[in-house]
Amino acid sequence: MIDSEKHEVMADMRVYQFSTRIFKLFLLIWHRLRIRGAENIPARGGVLLASNHASFLDPPVVGVGYRGRPVHFMARNTLWNSKFGSWWMDHVGCIPVSRGTGDIKALKLTIKALKEGKAVSMFPEGTRTEDGELQEAKGGIGFIIEKSGCVVVPAYIDGTYKAHPKGTRFIKPCKVTVTYGKPITQDDFKALGTGRAAYDDYAKLIMQRIADIRDGKGY
Repeated sequence: MIDSEKHEVMADMRVYQFSTRIFKLFLLIWHRLRIRGAENIPARGGVLLASNHASFLDPPVVGVGYRGRPVHFMARNTLWNSKFGSWWMDHVGCIPVSRGTGDIKALKLTIKALKEGKAVSMFPEGTRTEDGELQEAKGGIGFIIEKSGCVVVPAYIDGTYKAHPKGTRFIKPCKVTVTYGKPITQDDFKALGTGRAAYDDYAKLIMQRIADIRDGKGY
């Protein structure tokens, strides 16, 4: 198990690059992965990649879609239970989260990583969709955005729900596309207000931008 108090968000580039190469090879061969808009992701500074969540395939899709620097993922803390799982999750720079507990330690680690100028991926909906449609976002992402001062890059993943929806065992060889939209800046968020009262509006803005990408309104 992990000690969240002492946990640091830091990727070992050798392990991270090897892992993403393997994932990308699989996604290119099995899913004919297409990547669009990766140039919208800032090369430096704290950036939160926020995408829809339809499948267990989504994290590797987001991670290999942009390889300019490591992308750190929030992941359930049970994945650290085995020796290999703990070693691998730490070496690719994942952030442990205790689900259903309002994990303050995980929020603090995420904010710290963003303040240090790292790239972090989150799924604002919190859980995988049951029907392939976009869900409402959780307000917690607004807290992270305000406290870290990061920019947010919305992304839409198409095809992973058909390839591996919730509750299925096998991964179908379906085409998958990830599209990254233009960054949402701190000024964009502050225009909606500040503090806890504005967090839901931050989340709604992100989901609207994700929906816009889905609907072909540019990226």
